[in-house]
Amino acid sequence: MSTMDPAVYPSTQPNKRVPTFSLWSSLLLLAVAVGLTPAGEQRQDSAVVLMEVSGTIDLGLAPYTTRAIREAEDMGAAALVLHINTPGGRVDAAIQMRDALLNAKVDTIAFIDKEAYSAGALIALASKQIYMTGGAVIGAATPVDQSGQRVSEKYVSAIRKLFRATAEQNGRPPEVAEAMVDEDVAIPGLIDKGKLLTLTTQEALQWKVADGRFDTLQALLEHLQLSSAQLMRLRPNWAESLVRAITHPMVASLLLSAGMLGLLAELLSPGFGVPGTLGLSSLALFFGGHYLVGLAGWEEALLIGAGVVLLAAELLVIPGFGVAGILGILVLGAGVFLSFLGSFPSPADIWRATTSLLMSVILLGAGAGLMIALLPGLPIWSRLNLRARLENASEQGAPPPEVHHAAPPRLGAQGVTLTPLRPAGTGLFQGERLDIMSEGEYVPANTPVTIVRVEGNRVVVRTLTQPPA
Repeated sequence: MSTMDPAVYPSTQPNKRVPTFSLWSSLLLLAVAVGLTPAGEQRQDSAVVLMEVSGTIDLGLAPYTTRAIREAEDMGAAALVLHINTPGGRVDAAIQMRDALLNAKVDTIAFIDKEAYSAGALIALASKQIYMTGGAVIGAATPVDQSGQRVSEKYVSAIRKLFRATAEQNGRPPEVAEAMVDEDVAIPGLIDKGKLLTLTTQEALQWKVADGRFDTLQALLEHLQLSSAQLMRLRPNWAESLVRAITHPMVASLLLSAGMLGLLAELLSPGFGVPGTLGLSSLALFFGGHYLVGLAGWEEALLIGAGVVLLAAELLVIPGFGVAGILGILVLGAGVFLSFLGSFPSPADIWRATTSLLMSVILLGAGAGLMIALLPGLPIWSRLNLRARLENASEQGAPPPEVHHAAPPRLGAQGVTLTPLRPAGTGLFQGERLDIMSEGEYVPANTPVTIVRVEGNRVVVRTLTQPPA
């Protein structure tokens, strides 16, 4: 029979007194230990980082998520809370966010405030904990094309397994995650074959997808014993907001068109000035934004650069328009198209890239037509051309040309081009320099021409087979 230590079980030894000092010392040490060790008490003084995942998910949210995780880890935050209310969005953006969340060292908590559809469901499943408000939903993540129809089985299979792996990583039922993507997945008592799964709050709790229901963020923080923690609302900074704006398909199309029009205007006039600067700036914004969010890489940059070089060679060096120009258009179009896609494009992304590229082509064509038809007749365009020629002549040490219209140019007057016409330039007619333009084709310098049309300040010429007398 075992004996009991009287110091531990004093009641069994009525004739022995426990030393008062030892008793109070033990109680004091116990009190100090209780005051220092509970996790809830430690977390009361910690920080909680809150980030918003709302609206359509695009690639601009990926760097925002990465920054939120990094800042939460650097400050030793108790948790990173993702306030989710989204109809979904780009799959490649959601995959980037999912990977960042799975690799995060900070506790990640998804708080679904009403909706987490499609890509939003994947982001929620990648969080270590999921909480939902009353009346919230999660699911409906099958990939569809631009017409709303289900895409190929190959693509569906890839997304289905992505959802399954994410659920397995965080200890959630993988079959339920798969049923959100593929209607062929049946779960007895939950969903029949042929139906796509979307869970309400109660269903998510019942099937162990969600960890609890709280109608307010404050109630959730109290449940997590973080009600007195410092709540830091992390919003997208100006750079992340700018990237999200310029990678929007509509804005990207406008930037691309403006960039190409600026370069075209620069090619049509001597020197390098405002149009070229604006064109290069627009293209830099287009490509830079797409590069930062992972849509474009060095391959796309090389394609776009090669296309611009080929087009410039066609317009500046090679007379007429032939193989180099056509190849330049094709290479440039391929680079731009790939810049819209990303690394994991869905059929909807391909359709979006196609429509964006077509919109850019239409805007570019319309803008180029208006530019060729209207700009040469504008006084400001003539002044810009004159200023460029004066600066070029000054840099080369030549006397500045005298460009003037002492007398209205006559139809049928013959002269010679002093500069290449692309299609605008300068010609010499009976000792007088005139601003002229061709009918659209490239005309080299020192080419005999005749005036065929005069419309205000716009003098249109055509090449002669014989030099003027």
